[in-house]
Amino acid sequence: MYTSEELMKYFPMFDKELAAFISSVSEVRTFDEGTIMMKTGQYFKSSMLIISGKVKLYREGEDGNEFFMYFLEGGNACALSMICATRNQASQIMAVAVEQTEVVMIPISYMDELMTKYKSWYYFVLETYRSRFEELLFVIDNIAFKNMDERLEFYLKQQAEKFGKDLNLTHQQIANDLNSSREVISRLLKKMEKNNFLILHRNHIEMVK
Repeated sequence: MYTSEELMKYFPMFDKELAAFISSVSEVRTFDEGTIMMKTGQYFKSSMLIISGKVKLYREGEDGNEFFMYFLEGGNACALSMICATRNQASQIMAVAVEQTEVVMIPISYMDELMTKYKSWYYFVLETYRSRFEELLFVIDNIAFKNMDERLEFYLKQQAEKFGKDLNLTHQQIANDLNSSREVISRLLKKMEKNNFLILHRNHIEMVK
């Protein structure tokens, strides 16, 4: 369990009273790399605050195709879990821990009290919605209005910003995230390697630029 002082280090928008309340009612969980944290159709019992690690959020189509949305990391909150927990709605997206992730879980029974009693929580929720919405718009702009080679370049740069220049990604994983085929992605990656943008290795990619 994190003390109120520790929570305020990760979430500086919290005031002392809010941090103390969350500390008293929440629990801490650790998710191993690869663990599915949210599933489509799942109902939430808690809202999640990310302490450390990284979480990948994506949308899954009816045909099983995936659409990568954005990452959550330390100091972030899951806006979807806030919305669904408050309204008792099922999740419409998937979330998976891409590295070991520690999360503070706040039971949904406290959501109304948090919103009405603690102003710093209210503003934190608004800022969380705004940040996630802007991230999603940025991703959509770079997908809807660009061709596949530009989308791939954007995707790889985004991954490198989060994980460094040595990316443990297979061609199939990239194809899934971009809702494309492995053959198309492999062809474009080879073209990018020829242009000295990256170096292809077995099951990982080394970014050069």
